[in-house]
Amino acid sequence: MTAIHELTPATHPELWALLALGDDAPERLWVRGDVDALTARQAVAVTGCRASTAYGEHVAGELAADLAKTHTIVTGGAYGIDAQAAYATLNSSGTGVIVAAGGVDRVHPQGHRELVARIVETGGAIVSEVEPTEPPSRYRFIRRQRLVAALSAGSVIAEAGWRSGSLAVATWSRELARPVGAIPGPLTSVCSSGTHQLIRGGATLITSADDVRQMLA
Repeated sequence: MTAIHELTPATHPELWALLALGDDAPERLWVRGDVDALTARQAVAVTGCRASTAYGEHVAGELAADLAKTHTIVTGGAYGIDAQAAYATLNSSGTGVIVAAGGVDRVHPQGHRELVARIVETGGAIVSEVEPTEPPSRYRFIRRQRLVAALSAGSVIAEAGWRSGSLAVATWSRELARPVGAIPGPLTSVCSSGTHQLIRGGATLITSADDVRQMLA
């Protein structure tokens, strides 16, 4: 297994400055892969619901593939939208970062072991504030979302229902005064209700990677 690096505010002050989480900042981070992947390029979070539709997966994949040419793509590594964004990043020879809810040596879901391995092998990383060997938990999944937002200059929610956990990434991005974008979806799909809610609340309507780049400019 690739070496695991332990990071602290003392060893990587520039990373903690990027996070800008104040009292909510992690005391330590563990990284498997290239530590520089966290700061080398401006990063964008591309995330959404696990129970995604074919439409959501398609648009998230297209968006991530284009964005990966110029930005690091950050996801939570879940099934659904996160997975599509991560695979599209790999297929575009881009750099991906996965924020884990458990130790970086315990891939969750286990079905993504190969995905995480490929991200690490191609210059990306998996990062967590949870010590190695520790399992994920509901609380850790919730807390993980703030790191997805904090590692990114902005966040794009590709598809989400009313109660999707990915909406917490948007909430944290706004708390950090970072832009939030959302992709509109079919009116008939419950998986569009969350993204439409974000757009009504002021999120940038995203239809292409250029929209994201303009949002971040």
